[in-house]
Amino acid sequence: MKTFHWVKVLLVAFVVVFISSCDSKSKLEKTIGSIPVDLNIVRFDTIFAHAEISGLPQLKKEFPFFFPESYADSIWEMKLGDTLQAQLEEEVMKVFPNNDKLEVPLVSLFQHIQYYVPKIQVPRVYTTTSDVDYRNSVFANDTLLILALDNYLGSDHFFYEGISKYISKEMKPSQLMPNVASVYARHLIVPSTERTFLAQMIYYGKELYLKDLWLPEVSDSEKIGYTEAEIAWAEANETEIWRYFVENELLFSTDPKLSQRFILPAPFSKFNLEIDNESPGMIGKWVGWQIVRSYMKERPVSINQLLQKQPSDIFQNSKYKPKK
Repeated sequence: MKTFHWVKVLLVAFVVVFISSCDSKSKLEKTIGSIPVDLNIVRFDTIFAHAEISGLPQLKKEFPFFFPESYADSIWEMKLGDTLQAQLEEEVMKVFPNNDKLEVPLVSLFQHIQYYVPKIQVPRVYTTTSDVDYRNSVFANDTLLILALDNYLGSDHFFYEGISKYISKEMKPSQLMPNVASVYARHLIVPSTERTFLAQMIYYGKELYLKDLWLPEVSDSEKIGYTEAEIAWAEANETEIWRYFVENELLFSTDPKLSQRFILPAPFSKFNLEIDNESPGMIGKWVGWQIVRSYMKERPVSINQLLQKQPSDIFQNSKYKPKK
């Protein structure tokens, strides 16, 4: 009976803590949701698609950042009459027929960004097409945010048939906000003076931790660009991954090949073991994320302090220990 009594007490305590935590998060989200964000989205993709050659001078005057001076007018005139450009816009309009899929998540994202990093101002947002230039799908500076929507039509879209699956899996509407968050995060993270594999992991761990704060309703898989199966693999093999890094003395190595093996986008991570084909690429980023999460639980500091801290400091004070 005593055992049952203590189990009941612990269960009640757990429920109280859980409810308190949920209530605290709810209050925080209400506070963030009350931050005013004046968002203006200009659908340049649609404007360009319906423009006439005679209107090119006015377009260049109104949107100079879309018309580099190094390109002759003949290039833009050709694009205006190009059937591929028309098809690109047609497909974009099927997925983004209006701004509903853009405005609501962008407002939420910038509310969260401004709560944690008030110095970042809400930019003017422009949408465009890029001939499926997935390497440059999002651009941002202090005043502009440009979204190339033809890179977010759906992983299996016929435009992406010649693109490797490990890349095209991220070319879907739900990946747009995580990509925007990445661009802003990289503007904030102070580059480390350290050049180790650990430093690279923690750099991206900081980026992904910012996504935890800025995109609380987004899944971990979409924050990093994994499938749910890839996240599950990483979680199930966390101990073995960490043991491999430690036993092979990779953490403080400056070997540039480690970035290609474990950091950069790839179909899989390169342990040079049988498990390679089962693993997702970028596993070093995922491990760095867990280290930063562990650090912020042990040493909760301000976001500004976190972004400036050296990787070795974060690692040493994180008490990171893979789940078994």
